[in-house]
Amino acid sequence: MKIAILGTRGVPNNYGGFEQFAEHLGVGLVNKGHDVTVYNSSNHYFKNLEYKGIKIIHKYCPEDKIGPFANFYYDWVCSRDAYKKDYDIVYHAGYQSAAPGIWFFSSRSKSVWVTNMDGLEWKRDKWSKPVKWLTKIMERIAIKHTDYIIADNIGIQDYYRDEHNVQAVFLPYGAHVKTGKEAKKEELDFYNLTVYNYFLMVARLEPENNIEVVLQGYLKSKTNVPIIIVGDYSTKYARRIRKTYSTNSKIRFLGGIYGQEKLDLLRKYAKIYFHGHTVGGTNPSLLEAMASGRPIVAHENIFNKSVLQENGLYFSSESEIQNAIAFFSEDSFVQKVNGAKKMIEEKYSWEKIVDQHIDFFEKAIKAK
Repeated sequence: MKIAILGTRGVPNNYGGFEQFAEHLGVGLVNKGHDVTVYNSSNHYFKNLEYKGIKIIHKYCPEDKIGPFANFYYDWVCSRDAYKKDYDIVYHAGYQSAAPGIWFFSSRSKSVWVTNMDGLEWKRDKWSKPVKWLTKIMERIAIKHTDYIIADNIGIQDYYRDEHNVQAVFLPYGAHVKTGKEAKKEELDFYNLTVYNYFLMVARLEPENNIEVVLQGYLKSKTNVPIIIVGDYSTKYARRIRKTYSTNSKIRFLGGIYGQEKLDLLRKYAKIYFHGHTVGGTNPSLLEAMASGRPIVAHENIFNKSVLQENGLYFSSESEIQNAIAFFSEDSFVQKVNGAKKMIEEKYSWEKIVDQHIDFFEKAIKAK
C-alpha cells in the first residue's frame, strides 16, 4: 500500500502526540513493506527526504508570519499535493485546519481519505469563543467529507456516535513495552535527580492539562520531594506558569524533551507520574507512563478512565493531589502498575496497533 500521513509538523517527532504517532506508525508500516510518505512543515528542523524508510515531503508553513492561521495554508497545500498523487490512503492527523482541504479534495480523489479526529478540540480552554465556534464547524465538515473518521479513544467514539450519529473506527495510539534495560538510573545524575525521589508530569503547558491543579495540590502536600514538569514553555500561558511556580526550588521546569530514551528514563524512576489531560482522546504520554511500570495519578474523565481503567488513582481537585502525595504507598500500587503494563502488552503495543491499521486500510481500499 501507498500511504500518506498529513496534518503533523513532521518526523522525527519534535513537538507532540500526532508527530510521535506519525513516526511510530510510519516506521511500523515501512517495516511491514508498505510505502509511506509523511508531510513535514518547512519549520521542522529535519530537512532530509527520508527518515527510517519514510519518504518526506516538505511543504511551506508561514507560521512565523501569520501564526496559527498558517496551519490552514499548510494543511491545504499538503492536501492538494496528496490529491495529485496516487496514494491508496491519505491519512489526516487532526481536522481543525485540515477540514477545508478534506472538503475540497477528498470527493475528487481516487484515494481513501481517513481523518483521525483527535480529542474534543473545541473544548480546549486556550481557544476563544469564536475559535471554538469555528472548530465545531470544521469538525462537521471533516465528518461529512472524509471517507472514514478515526477515534483513538472509546470516549471519542461514543461522542461521535451520540452527537453526530457517525460510527468512528476505533484505532488507538500505541506504546513500546519497556523491558527495564533501556533506562540506566545513573543517567538521572544529568538532571540532578535520584531514583524514586521525584514526581513527574509530561504535558503541553496548557490550561486543559491541569498543570496548576497538580502544582497547587503538590504545594499543599508540603512534601520535600521535587516535582519535574516536562513541556515546552513557548506560549504566553506556559511562560506565566513557569514564572509563577519556578520561584519554588522544588518545582523544576525542564522544557520540552522529545528524545524517547530521555523520557523513558524520567518516567521509569519517578515516584508518581501525574497525568492531567482532559479533552481526550488517548494521550501517548499516558500510554508510555503505563508502560514504564510506575504509579499513575490521572485526571478523572472518561478518556483517561477508558484507557487506564482501574490501574491508577484519579483526581479532580487540588486536595486529591495533596492526598495522593501525602498518603502514597508503593505497595498499594503494585497491582495497578502490573495491570497497566499488562494492558500495554495486550492492547496498546505498537506492533498490534500497526497491524490493526494495516487491516483497516486494506478493508477500506477494497470497499472504495
